[in-house]
Amino acid sequence: MLSGIFYLFLFSDKRAFQRSNPYFCQNARIMRKIEHLGIAVKDLKASNQLFKKLLGKEHYKEEEVGGEGVMTSFFQVGETKIELLEATRPDSPIAKYLEKKSEGIHHIAFDVEDIHAEVERLKAEGFEILNETPKSGADNKLVVFLHPKSTNGVLVELCQERK
Repeated sequence: MLSGIFYLFLFSDKRAFQRSNPYFCQNARIMRKIEHLGIAVKDLKASNQLFKKLLGKEHYKEEEVGGEGVMTSFFQVGETKIELLEATRPDSPIAKYLEKKSEGIHHIAFDVEDIHAEVERLKAEGFEILNETPKSGADNKLVVFLHPKSTNGVLVELCQERK
C-alpha cells in the first residue's frame, strides 16, 4: 500500500511538473532513450563470443558501414542495444580510437524523434556538432555526432530511424 502511495506521489508530481514547465512539454520527446552503447573492439568475432557468454544470447545482426570503415554487430539488451565496432581499414575512426585508447566504450547513442531539429537545438545550446548533415549509420539509422570536447569527454551520437 505504501509503495502505491509513493508511486502516485512521485508520478503525479512529475506530471504536474511537466504540465507546468513549457520547455519540458515542448521538448519532452526529443531524446527518447539511450539507443545503444558503442564499444570499440579489435576482433569482432572474438568479442561476439565474449558478449554471447556475458549476455546469454547471440548477436542479432552484423553489418558493415563502408563509409565509416567499420564492421558492427548488435546485441539487444532490454530496450537498449550494445553495438560492437571493429575497424575495417586503418584510417577509420575506430582504428584511430583503438590506437589511442584500446578497446572499450566508444560512444553513447540517443534515439531522437527529429534529428534535424535536435541538431539545431543543440547548436543553439552551444554544443559542437561533428557532422551537421546526418549520415547513414548501422541498423537503418541516420546519425550525427557531438564533439566530446563539448560533452565532458563523451562522444555522443544522435540517431533517428530512417523513414
